Amino acid sequence: MQPRDLSAHTVYQAGRGIEEVARELGLDPDDLVKLASNENPFGPSPAAVEAIREAAASASSYPKASHADLTEKLADRWDVASEQVWLGNGGDGVLDYLARATLEPGDAVLVPDPGFAYYGMSARFHHGEVEEYHLSKDDDFALTAETVLSDYDGERIVHLTSPHNPTGKRFDLDAVEAIADETSDDTLVVVDEAYGEFADAPSAVELVRTRDDVAVIRTFSKVYGLAGVRLGYGIVPEEWADAYARVNTPFAASEIACRAGLAALDDDDHAEKTVETAAWAREYVYENLDAPTWESHANFVLAEVGDVLESDDSRASQNSERSGPASEVADELQHRGVIVRDCTSFGLPECVRITCGTEAETERAVAELNEVLSS
Repeated sequence: MQPRDLSAHTVYQAGRGIEEVARELGLDPDDLVKLASNENPFGPSPAAVEAIREAAASASSYPKASHADLTEKLADRWDVASEQVWLGNGGDGVLDYLARATLEPGDAVLVPDPGFAYYGMSARFHHGEVEEYHLSKDDDFALTAETVLSDYDGERIVHLTSPHNPTGKRFDLDAVEAIADETSDDTLVVVDEAYGEFADAPSAVELVRTRDDVAVIRTFSKVYGLAGVRLGYGIVPEEWADAYARVNTPFAASEIACRAGLAALDDDDHAEKTVETAAWAREYVYENLDAPTWESHANFVLAEVGDVLESDDSRASQNSERSGPASEVADELQHRGVIVRDCTSFGLPECVRITCGTEAETERAVAELNEVLSS
């Protein structure tokens, strides 16, 4: 007995963790700075930490009340009906629910390249096909309606990421609306706003309130620092209200996750500090890194490091699966105690992505990276 043919399915490659790198290199984890996974440098909201402690005693109960409370709180925040809020196990859980609610076997989705691998993975899990629209470095990774529509061919779902990972670019709301206007009545435009709190721009939720072909995904992983509890949500058209109960897993978010989310939503100080520090860090990287960068609206910066290390560098050759300048730079930085994201898996073997850390972390990362670039 074997599983079904999964040869067309890709593997999601997460950023490397501190413990993993420390063990591999024989370093003290406390001496490492991880700026690879766009996590919150200040950790989770303190209010959420306290809520998690209190919720631990009720972990034996199913989260019916907390699930309803969080759904209602989010609905109030976004001025939509409670039935339009779909909680999930991270934003990826919401992607799965939208795929279940939308795709028939053989239906296609349109995803960005480079982009978040799970868009295509989720579609394939649900027996869908995957097509791509391409973001060009030569075009400064521009996110316009034409960028998407030039490759659109009637796909059932069109995935937009705003701000986009790994480039940090964003779609104007007019572009999202133009895409929705120009695509088929049977196409759902899904706008992933996982980094939306870092962008000084209106949310596509404004379009969800008046249309039946746009949905938005948000997460508690980034600005609220709750990546480890896995909590995200979708805001869907009002006409979709009945679908959630038919496609979601029982109790899609845990008691602990829901209680943490409820508390985090009220912790404005933590969210504001996170957003302000990310804005400072982006500017610091732009001004001080000795490498080309792209303007970002998220909590990371994409940098082009080029071919700055010798191809036969002994450290780079220790890992035969890595190749190209980004891999070599990321490898050298790890030996110096700084973990950034090698963007080879995004199809950008000349780029690294640097998460916005604290001021001290960002300054150290830039200094170490400049040393590597100058070598």
